[in-house]
Amino acid sequence: MLELPSADTLFDVLDATWPAAAIQRKGAFLIRNGKGGGKRVSAATSLKDAGLQDVVMAETAMSSFSQVPLFQLRDEETLLDDTLKKRGYELVDPVTMYVIPAIDLADQSLPRTAAIPAWEPLKIMEEIWAAGGVGPERLNVMRRAKGPKTGFVSRWNDKPAGASFLAMHSGVGMVHALEILSSQRRQGIAKFLMRRAAKWVLQNGGTHLSVVCTTANVGANALYTSLNMSVVGKYHYRLKPVHRGDLK
Repeated sequence: MLELPSADTLFDVLDATWPAAAIQRKGAFLIRNGKGGGKRVSAATSLKDAGLQDVVMAETAMSSFSQVPLFQLRDEETLLDDTLKKRGYELVDPVTMYVIPAIDLADQSLPRTAAIPAWEPLKIMEEIWAAGGVGPERLNVMRRAKGPKTGFVSRWNDKPAGASFLAMHSGVGMVHALEILSSQRRQGIAKFLMRRAAKWVLQNGGTHLSVVCTTANVGANALYTSLNMSVVGKYHYRLKPVHRGDLK
């Protein structure tokens, strides 16, 4: 049985497959410029034990390019978490990290149109993503990914059904932006997209398939659990309440 990648490995995969527009170091933090691409590409992360002075430096750096001060924290970073809490930051969007050997999801034949590889994205993929809130800024994140990558589009009952993005780093594929149109849900299409992603990973020399998902997304967590994906890590964000509506 293949050994599962660690949470540390998945954080590296996340950075590589869903990359920020720019990254700079300020004190004990890496500062990301996401250019509107969402929390994952906009959050500061700690490189080592960070104190209040480091936090202030990070806040100043993020504000310098008109970005909301936002921090991503692993569950073990309790001291930094407490510092931010005392500074008025609220905990938002707890996230669970899932992974599975790709071969474990690639053992079934799939309907031909259930998940068709396509990159650059087709117009219908952009429309499906837009319906789920994945707009041009996130498409730019996909285009920034440097390693092997592809999109998938699904047709079901002769109609557009869903889309997803997959990129790979160090043999680990990570699925992003998996969206199913509301009219096509509860038909197993998301499972088809995940299984087709696993096949693509194997075909391109990879070994594992991964995904990250907010705890609040009950349906998605149920999907990944039903596919027997393993939880290997968790993280969350800290954001000041005044900025809650500023960063989606």
